[in-house]
Amino acid sequence: MKEFSLAQNWWQLVLIAIVCYLIGCFNFARAISRAKKQDITKMGSGNPGTMNMMREFGIKIGALTFICDVLKGGIPALIAYFVYRGYLFSGTVVVVSDFMRYFCGVWVIVGHIFPVTSKFKGGKGIASILGLYWVSLSCENLWWIGFGFLVIIGMIAFIYFVELGSLGSLLAVTAFSIAQGVIFVLRYSKIPFNAYTVCLYMLILALNVLAWGAHHANIKRLFAGEEHKTSLKKMVHKKKN
Repeated sequence: MKEFSLAQNWWQLVLIAIVCYLIGCFNFARAISRAKKQDITKMGSGNPGTMNMMREFGIKIGALTFICDVLKGGIPALIAYFVYRGYLFSGTVVVVSDFMRYFCGVWVIVGHIFPVTSKFKGGKGIASILGLYWVSLSCENLWWIGFGFLVIIGMIAFIYFVELGSLGSLLAVTAFSIAQGVIFVLRYSKIPFNAYTVCLYMLILALNVLAWGAHHANIKRLFAGEEHKTSLKKMVHKKKN
């Protein structure tokens, strides 16, 4: 393993943050709806995300949007893994790719939720966060691909039967977060309070703050018993526009 000096390579973090933020700013829901000569931000809930795309265009278009957003969150993390997996932070045993994967991810999600290209009004970032976790876990151990499928299937089943899309999505993000958090705790159990390991946990916390914060209105409605139902049954039968 080679050593990575943060003092000498800080500019890489700045460059990565800018590039990943701009990647996050590209909204697939907007692009797909415009290709269909419509504007998803003026339809349904107005949210340019998977659920609203499913409601307005049907299950296939919604699934396409979901896959694109998953890749948006996952591909930068995968690139970061291969670029930095051979490095340790100077004087530590902390693998640089552990940090960089989630550093990339946080900035992609910030761009997705607060895109400068759309007056800082974007989607809620769930699919991209799920893609980030799914790829980040699977790039080290391929069997995590199966875990990811189980989480996604569990989320879909929860939404199908309970009809609460926001809650199902947030529970899926939480499941991935706990899994990755446990791995980091075990991996770095000998240096739990090292500055770099603390940063790892803060990045995971930041992803949850972003996800739950973007759903603050949904959470208020949930507690008030006024949250809108998400009927996947109706979406399956939604006709193409």
